Amino acid sequence: MYISLREKNKDTDVDRIFDAHCDTVLHFTGEHGSYNFLKENNHAHVDLPRLKKGGIKAQIFALFIEPCFKSGGALQRCLRLLNSFYETVDGCGNEIITVYDYPQFIEVTESGKIAALLLVEGGEALEGELKNLRKLFFLGVRGLGLTWNFENEISGAAMEGPGSKGLKSFGKKVVREMNRLGMIIDLAHISPKGFQDVLAVTDAPVIVSHANAAALCNHPRNLTDEQMKLLRDNKGVLGISFYPPFIDHREAGLDRLLDHFEHAADILGVDYLGIGSDFDGIDIVLKELRDVSFLPRLTAGLRKRGFSETEIRKILFENFLRIVKETVTGEGNEVC
Repeated sequence: MYISLREKNKDTDVDRIFDAHCDTVLHFTGEHGSYNFLKENNHAHVDLPRLKKGGIKAQIFALFIEPCFKSGGALQRCLRLLNSFYETVDGCGNEIITVYDYPQFIEVTESGKIAALLLVEGGEALEGELKNLRKLFFLGVRGLGLTWNFENEISGAAMEGPGSKGLKSFGKKVVREMNRLGMIIDLAHISPKGFQDVLAVTDAPVIVSHANAAALCNHPRNLTDEQMKLLRDNKGVLGISFYPPFIDHREAGLDRLLDHFEHAADILGVDYLGIGSDFDGIDIVLKELRDVSFLPRLTAGLRKRGFSETEIRKILFENFLRIVKETVTGEGNEVC
């Protein structure tokens, strides 16, 4: 059992959740069957009613560039996803609002509404040009996952194995420009060498939006203890994923997922730990966390494992909130 170094806090208001990664925008396009974000759906993992049931107060929506667009048309695909996102969210009656900087984030969440942040998953969308990063920023994108499963103009990828390339010359320019603009750098999917390279270049904390502990499940997408320590030194945040193959190769369940939270808390520290469900980007789910509405079970599990209320608030919301505060400042609007 995780042993907290902090006293128990009597305040039990831990219902605010910040999820660092979902791929639900793919459903907004209408290309994956009948789906209505405003209603509770029989398929998919996320919609507005279930976000509210699950206690989500902030959600990073990924614009995932599918593999078929990696070799061409990635930017156009990204723009289509972006348009589908805005068309959907604009019709939600102000219950969920896209935010573009930290002050707006605070204003929205303190009003009881859900804050939505946009992040592109896959640097292919830049098509090798910094001007496209700036275009996406001005269109409201506030984060970028530098790679997906394949090498691109920015870096090699984790799924290519330990020999995959690190951060390239263009990648260094992207990292520096994201720092200047005020964008969240997401190192989920990047190669081990690229991971180290980015941390040597960036002036701001980064995130790993959806990954788990390699010490408990040796998957290429999971972080080693050494990577966790580097992330801690950067004051970045790891979002623990709910994807069963990242949790255990044999039998994954909520208890095993909680093992990953405990291990990360021991190595990384609770100040650098959050959640990144990967809902709607995964084809199988934990039976205890079938969709976003089941998130209170995770809160209860963390409490049962000995995490204090203060620590749970950090894991569920405050740690990723700090990332927004330290990176998405809004200053990029003035300097571009």
